[in-house]
Amino acid sequence: MSLARRVAAEFGGALVLTAVVIGSGVMGVRLADGNAAIALLANTLATAAILFVLITALAPVSGAHFNPAVTLVFALKRDLPWGDAFAFVLAQIAGCVAGAVLAHAMFELPLLQTATNVREGPSQWLSEAAATFALVACILLVSRARPNAVAAAVALTIAAGYWWTASTSFANPAITIARALSDTFAGIRPEDAPGFIVAQIIGALAALAACGWLYPPARDDASR
Repeated sequence: MSLARRVAAEFGGALVLTAVVIGSGVMGVRLADGNAAIALLANTLATAAILFVLITALAPVSGAHFNPAVTLVFALKRDLPWGDAFAFVLAQIAGCVAGAVLAHAMFELPLLQTATNVREGPSQWLSEAAATFALVACILLVSRARPNAVAAAVALTIAAGYWWTASTSFANPAITIARALSDTFAGIRPEDAPGFIVAQIIGALAALAACGWLYPPARDDASR
């Protein structure tokens, strides 16, 4: 598969994913009549559903990362050339920002905004590290154990993450950037985004190390 097609898949997947995350948050708030739990549940279900569809549809093209933390892990594993990884990350960020703009346009909101939702502090950073650890570990382990179940496993991991983490499981640096440009239910203040992104990278690297020890490469298995 050509790099252009794979980059296009990453851009398109990131765009749709972000549009669903932000758009379903807006719709949930509008319909929940002030009930934040109902709004979050709507946001959760829509996000999990589109993740399953996007990964199923686009994994054969690009691997369906849609996430710089995931791309970094695959580059470190030498499953993706660094040049391709850089192109993927640029496409993911651009796609997420475009998805935020699309969601705003559909709900007749200002296209570019500055988020005001406060998401700061050690508990939030720990939550993002834990959420990203869980996501990356899910991908690495399930892809070895049951490759055909990755789409469902990722969708369920993110759905659970919305509820068991204090940060509601962003677990993605690109979508964190896009959500800083959306003053909606899904938003995060721009000044809070760097802390999230650092925590996400730490969580991804920790998952890579842990899974590498727990489930060594096949060549290591053969030599034991």
